[in-house]
Amino acid sequence: MCHRVSPLMFEELQLALDDLRVSGRARVPRRKPSVSVPDAYPGKEVPLFVADQAGGLQVASLVWGFQISVRGKSKLVFNTRMETALSQSREGRGLWANAMNNGRCLVPVRGFYESYTRSRERRATDVRFTMPGREVFLLAAVFDQGRFSVVTTQPNADVAPIHSRMPLVLGPGESSLWLGGQFGSLRDRSAIRLEAVVED
Repeated sequence: MCHRVSPLMFEELQLALDDLRVSGRARVPRRKPSVSVPDAYPGKEVPLFVADQAGGLQVASLVWGFQISVRGKSKLVFNTRMETALSQSREGRGLWANAMNNGRCLVPVRGFYESYTRSRERRATDVRFTMPGREVFLLAAVFDQGRFSVVTTQPNADVAPIHSRMPLVLGPGESSLWLGGQFGSLRDRSAIRLEAVVED
């Protein structure tokens, strides 16, 4: 499950949107080496793109994770299984129904992390995934009432050795499918290529 991402700054996303309106392409300005942006974890605010009322995009800063009550205890749910969300979307009920039908959004990242346990050492190790040839890429997510959750699906060949799930990583041109009516067609991520780096 995705539990950590390398987000962009609110200002970077706003500049990318400004560029999109002028040139038709969203370009994130190259970040100065002196600028350090901490990774984001569930429970923290993350800048992302949501649809505006005119059918375009706007930048919002939302809290990562839906707060729910399980047997009287508060729990933070920060990943959304695509299969469950699609089912609830069709049925019109369930935790993810409204968010899936009315709150699909985009989380621009420079990388995301998955954990795996080394059998000999029995300790969790984080693996950072990036997209070759792209400094920034998009994760599909859903939001409702100021909170968002990263959508996950079956892992592709790059993630499967590390984890049994992966974020729904969007390739070029797929953001319009996610935000439009064809979002169910994006479950299969086998064509997406990712690079993995094991953290020490």
